Amino acid sequence: MRFSAVLLCALALPVMADEGMWLFNQFPKDQVKQKYEFDVTDAFLAKLQFASMRIGGGSGSFVSPDGLIFTNHHVASDCIAKLSSPAHDYMKTGFYAASREQELKCPDLESNVLLSTQDVTAQVEEPAKDEDTASDTLQKRNAAIARIEKICAEKTGNHCTVVKLYSGARYDLYQYKKYTDIRLVFAPEYETAFFGGDPDNFTYPRYDLDISFLRAYENGRPASTPHYFQWSAEGVKEDELVFVAGNPGTTSRLATVAQLTFYRDTALPLTLARLQTRIAALRDFSAQSAEDQRLAQRVLFGFNNSYKGSAGKLIGLRDTRLMARKAAFERKLRSAVENDPKLGTDAAKVWDDVAAAYKSWASSEKAYAVLERPAAQGSNLFRIARDIVRLAEERAKPNDQRLPEFRDSAMASLELTLYSPAPIHDPVESLMLAQYLEELKALGEKEAPIKSLLAGRTPQAAAEEMVRATKLKDVAERKRLVQDAAAVAGSDDPLIRLARALEPSARKLRAKREETIEALDASATARIEQYRLKILGAAEYPDATFAPRVTFGAVKGYKDKAETPVPYATTFSGMYYRATGQDPYKLPQRWLDAKARLDLVMPLDFVSTCDITGGNSGSPTVDQKGEIVGIIFDSNIEGLPLTYLYSDQQARAVHVASQGIVEALRKVYKTPELLRELGRQGK
Repeated sequence: MRFSAVLLCALALPVMADEGMWLFNQFPKDQVKQKYEFDVTDAFLAKLQFASMRIGGGSGSFVSPDGLIFTNHHVASDCIAKLSSPAHDYMKTGFYAASREQELKCPDLESNVLLSTQDVTAQVEEPAKDEDTASDTLQKRNAAIARIEKICAEKTGNHCTVVKLYSGARYDLYQYKKYTDIRLVFAPEYETAFFGGDPDNFTYPRYDLDISFLRAYENGRPASTPHYFQWSAEGVKEDELVFVAGNPGTTSRLATVAQLTFYRDTALPLTLARLQTRIAALRDFSAQSAEDQRLAQRVLFGFNNSYKGSAGKLIGLRDTRLMARKAAFERKLRSAVENDPKLGTDAAKVWDDVAAAYKSWASSEKAYAVLERPAAQGSNLFRIARDIVRLAEERAKPNDQRLPEFRDSAMASLELTLYSPAPIHDPVESLMLAQYLEELKALGEKEAPIKSLLAGRTPQAAAEEMVRATKLKDVAERKRLVQDAAAVAGSDDPLIRLARALEPSARKLRAKREETIEALDASATARIEQYRLKILGAAEYPDATFAPRVTFGAVKGYKDKAETPVPYATTFSGMYYRATGQDPYKLPQRWLDAKARLDLVMPLDFVSTCDITGGNSGSPTVDQKGEIVGIIFDSNIEGLPLTYLYSDQQARAVHVASQGIVEALRKVYKTPELLRELGRQGK
């Protein structure tokens, strides 16, 4: 593949200095050296890799040799909520284990530390033939991926997964060390971790202590973790170069204009509409009593966070300047292909193929979202029922022919959640299942045949009866069904019957999406990425895949849209000034009592230009010594469109400051044992 020098010069613009969610083995050392005069060594990157982790739906890091994990409160909140009860509401009161014996085991939390990566593109692509259709190629690649993962796991004992990069232009095999015995050590109160609540979500300045500490265990003992981050004695400083190691979820910076248009006009509005109905229902439910508020709190927080994140992305895509920049680059790249003598107009038709596929698929997106992914949002029971129904069918197939989430490589994680002993709360389940039945009813009997299951009842009445009658709250019953496919097929459990009724339509839509959209990765989008890679080379990084990445940036304030300077850090005094005594600006009594003891000008939260997205929550922030100076917990609202295009003009990552954490642990929560393990006791 060859491009003219003029076109290469026109396109090969350097990546912005702080831009990039970089692979550990593809980090732009020269860029950092040029701008910050700092040499990023292989040893420095290795420390970032081996001391950081993916945990739950976010990120974390080891901060002691005895398995101590540092992450966000909202990353650990699922565990915290599941460990809570009316008698011990740790979301409300916080939690601290002063000894190892007091640490509480999370019901179904796991963490994964990246050990190694290997390019396996040739192995993935080799089975496909030139004459294969895109759909056939995709199936052969998926089968090859399953074989690679299985061989790796059997040979090494590690968790092995093949990660698709550059829209399928490259595949890497990732090996992880998995920890499944995770225990809670410390968590502040929810109202401290999420001070300012939903009104302040995605804003800045912020005043949140969004942290928690957990511990990884192996064989009943704290895990030995020689790779860990030490705690900085100085803490964060303005204009300082910092690094963030984490697991950014998904970005679409390599997406075509046709894909972005689909997200803007179809996918995101549908996502927001579905979230909105659930948020409204949960708010009404929460207002009924303090106990109802406790039961709904974790689910409502998740939905609110998703809603604001999706809304911010939609705002970005409705920004004509962003879309114009994306369109201009695409035109230049397409022109380069069309004018290349070895490629030409026919090669450039891949953009038309992508546009045609998304246009064809758009009308199916709503049914797909409701029936297949994400299906019954908020309902644990339906998720369990579907997993059981699908596992019964998928387990009978050869490993390389199964759906990815049921391959041998995924089975340990699936069983951890499927057999979780975490309590299931009937009122919330009934409410969320009723929302789902309403959506299914609106789809129509042809796509969602549930008329016989409703039996003339309203969705609310049917949901309440289903939740009351199901036996799936019993882990033993789940295990019994999983071991007996005939029992699943003949079960009269109402949730199993619902999952079975939806299965034909859901699988049909899933297959249609694979043939229409996912097959593009075996044809059009992969070829577009090959063009980009040829032009940009090492300056190009792949879209985020919820796999380990490293980013860098400066601790730096900014000017808001009114040109008002926004300082790099907030302080404890600002938090107390904001505290009104009313939710969501209410501080726990222990914080009111501790005010006189605190250094009120101590940094609490700060911002940086680090390139992050959802999934980076809990990512450690380290200085040039590789020591903890903070932790990612959010971005400002200007940062949400970074999913599609990076900018450091106003977009910022938001962190909790390390020195503020120590100040709170020492003077508010009085945790000498924890501080001693962090190396900060008495300092």
